[in-house]
This record gives sequence, structure tokens and C-alpha cells, in this order.
Amino acid sequence: MPPSPSLLPSSFGELRRPGVLRQDVLASLVVFLVALPLCVGVAVASGVPAELGLVTGIVGGVVVGFLPGSALQVSGPAAGLTVLVFEAVREFGLSMLGAIVLLTGALQIVLGLLRCGRWFRAISVSVVQGMLAGIGLVLIFGQLYTMAGQSQPRSGPDKILGLPGLIADVVRDGTALTATAVGLGTIAVLVLWPRLPARARLVPAPLAAVALAIAVVAALDLDVANVTVRGLVDAIQPPGLGDLADLGGVAVLGTVLAFTLIASAESLFSAAAVDRMHDGPRTHYDKELVAQGVGNTVCGILGALPMTAVIVRSSANVQAGARTSLSRILHGVWLLLFAVLLPAAIGIIPLAALAGVLVHAGCKLIPVKDIVPLWRAHRGEAIVLGVTAAAIVLTNMFDGVILGLVLAVAKSAWEASHIQVDVHELTGGRLVVRLVGSATFLRLPRILETLEALPEGRPVELDLTGVRHLDHACQTTLESWAARHNRVSAEPVRPTPEHRDRESPAEPVPVLPGTVNAAPAVAAHGHDGGAGEPDRGGPGGGRVNRLE
Repeated sequence: MPPSPSLLPSSFGELRRPGVLRQDVLASLVVFLVALPLCVGVAVASGVPAELGLVTGIVGGVVVGFLPGSALQVSGPAAGLTVLVFEAVREFGLSMLGAIVLLTGALQIVLGLLRCGRWFRAISVSVVQGMLAGIGLVLIFGQLYTMAGQSQPRSGPDKILGLPGLIADVVRDGTALTATAVGLGTIAVLVLWPRLPARARLVPAPLAAVALAIAVVAALDLDVANVTVRGLVDAIQPPGLGDLADLGGVAVLGTVLAFTLIASAESLFSAAAVDRMHDGPRTHYDKELVAQGVGNTVCGILGALPMTAVIVRSSANVQAGARTSLSRILHGVWLLLFAVLLPAAIGIIPLAALAGVLVHAGCKLIPVKDIVPLWRAHRGEAIVLGVTAAAIVLTNMFDGVILGLVLAVAKSAWEASHIQVDVHELTGGRLVVRLVGSATFLRLPRILETLEALPEGRPVELDLTGVRHLDHACQTTLESWAARHNRVSAEPVRPTPEHRDRESPAEPVPVLPGTVNAAPAVAAHGHDGGAGEPDRGGPGGGRVNRLE
């Protein structure tokens, strides 16, 4: 019997419908089976005890599952934060991780209460894709060493440059070759599993791959390293007062900002993707950001991994037919029962198999299918994606994301300042200079090149009716150029007749005092300065120059 509707949150009202409760319970089991190997694998790859990945998964279900925001997306430890967590643990220590995650959660709560959740959707998709691609590459290069039982080099370039030596070690060392074979076999299962009949695919691919690896290692008695088990209670290490006091360091605050930016962006982009998968209630982004913040605050208090909304688990939840938040809550309950009742089961998982799962996950983070179409349609966006990914591999997560954001803003500013300059000569020798677009300081050098190339002493008409925006720098520069031209010309620079005679409901803004005025009201009504205007070129007229 389902619980009384009066005891349930309003979001669970749909449980009163026949069959919904059963569907949510079945969906929760599917999500649990997907989440189990990923929680353990992300923790091991992050350099922390495997149990801490389960703790984050439990909090993501049992705590975040009850909070409003997105009803169907599932939260937990994500491969997208693995590299950043690994670097933070190596630089500041495991005891400091809880304090960093705690402050990250508090910052997310503040941002959500300030209604900043919607603004994370304004982050360039190319930056997010580049961020995930960079994380995927670093994850792949790093887990190749773990797959072979070797320690990872510290930096991204060292991981890449060390690959030839790694291959040589695997060929020479029988133990490393065995572990690598287990990892490659795991990847093969993950790649081939979606092609099996639907009945076989009822078991999630990550669980099937890890289970088969365990069976092969046990059957052949292979000498490979397994996951180290400490116990759930022993693995939990809340941050101490000293750790909280160290949060004021510049390096630590930089890591907190990186955690906040990446976890929030990944969660809210995941929410947008999940909303496209179902017809249920849409995500409230500010509430979802608060929910993620509460979850990370609890994870920080427990000294666990940071959490984000995870698209793999979320899509599995939707595809399994989940209708309410109950499915994601129950998946956290199943994780808790597993961690309490069967902790020793974690210790039989080969590390090479988990490394194979994460190599496969890293490959899926790279948008291979989208790169070529993006290059053809939006070359600038493809460059932002590539530079962001390369910067993350060559430097670190935070610097790479910041560089990507700066490039995206610069690209947008450059495109927004697009200006076209046409120079026409009329039959009487008069020159008409027409500007169309946004006249900003970014395009001043080329605008001036065209204006200063005009012959001296010729009468000039300056047509600004097609200018959508004129910033102060351009206005001042045009006034200075007109003043210089007027000193050597028999006739002063003047506006075009069409502009001078056009009626406007708004007061014109002076651009060239006494000579030229702009017509912002015309631009505001969508007039581009060209449609329906008479051809002033005449028989002897023609375009002298076009600048874009």
C-alpha cells in the first residue's frame, strides 16, 4: 500500500495513480544498478576511499531527492569532477576535501537564493562541451595508467608524454599486461552491450561489465589489484576546525570557485537535457541550484565527494519510466543498504575494471559527433571548444574553464560589434559613407582606415541610419574625424538627405555637432537603412569599398 498522500510532498501526488508506485520502484532499482559501479569508480579515480563515492550517491538520493527543483534527474559523484577532486586531494589533502565541498555547497545555496540559477544557463555551450571534453581527455589519459597498475603522472602533458613508456612497461610486465587486458575487456563489454538484444540489456552496461570482470578474474585466478575496503563509518571524515580555518587561502578559494562553477553548470545543463526527455514538470533552476547546494553541504560535513546532477543516471531514470522523485530517493536507499549490509562486495572489484568504466565514460564526454558539424556551421564556437579542452589538458581545470569563458565573451563581443562600411560616389563627385551594424570601439581601427582613406577636399555625406548601436568611443572618434575633414574641405561633413528628412517619434541624438545626427528611433523600429531607399549611385556611381 502506498503511503497516505497527505504525508507525501505535493510532488508525489501522482503516486495515487495506479501503477505509478510500482514503476518508480522498478526505475529506482535500475538507477541503483547504474549508480553503484560509477559511484565506486569515480571515488577510486578521485584518489579517495571507494565508500565516499557511495556516501555522495546516498546523499544525492535520500537528501536531494526530497528537495524541489528537478523531479527526475539524479545526483551523485560525477566523472566530470574527478580530475578536479584528484588535484584538490593531492594538493590539500583528503581532510581538506570536506571543507572545500562544504563551502561549495554553501555558495551554491546563496547563488540559488539570489536567483542566479537561470544565469548558469547563459554559459556558452561550447565552453561546457570543451570543459567536458577536457575532463574526458584527462580522465582517459590518467585511467590508462590505473588500468595498467601504474601511478599517474601529475600533469596532463606528463600523462600524454608518458604513454609510450607506459605501453613499453605493459608489454614487458606480465602483471601490468594482465590488468590492462581486464580493463580493455571491460571497455569492450561497455561498447558492445547496447548492441545486444533488449532482454539482455535489462542489466545496465556498467554493472554487467564489472560483474563479468569479477567473474573472469575469479575463474582464472588472475593477479590484479582490487578496491581497498575501509568500511562506511571509517571512511567518513568530517572536516575539522583547522580545515575550515584554511578555507581563506587563495588557492583553496580558487578550487572552491572551480567546484561551484563546474558542478552548478553541469547540474543545470543536465536539468535542461532531462527536461527534453519527458513531459512532466519542468525544472525550477533556482530551486535546483539550492538543492544541489544542500546536497554538497551535507557531503562536505561527511567529508565525501562533491555531487552534481548526472546525465547518465538521470537518463536511465527517465527511460526506466520514473514518474516522481520517489525513484531517485529509493535509489539512494538501495545504495545505503548495499553499503551497510554488503561492504565486503566492494573489495572484490578489480581496479582495472573500474578504470575501464571510467575510460569509457571519459570517451563519452568528448562530443566527437558534434565537432565536425559545429566547425562547419559555427567555426568560432568550435575554436572555443577546442581551446577550452586543450587548456584543461595542458594546465588545469580552473584555468581552462576561465580561458574558455574569456574566449566566449570576446567572440560574442566581436560578433556583436559587426559593422559594414560602404563608400559610394555620386555623379556630382560627392561621397556617401554608410555604416550598418554596431559601431563599437572594437571596430574603430578599420572604420578609421576607411574614413582616412577618403580623398581630401571632397564633399562627404555620413549615413548612420543603419547603425544599431553607437558607443561613446565611436561617437567621439567620428566627431574628431569630421572636424579634421571640415578644416580641409570646402563643404562640411553632413548627414544624408534621407536621414535629414526622415521623421522620427524620438529626439535624435547628436553625433557630429552641427553636422550629423543619428536616428536611434529608426534603428529601434528595425530599419536597416537600406530597404526601400533610392539608388544614389547614379550612372557614374559605384561601390568603392566595403568593410565587414
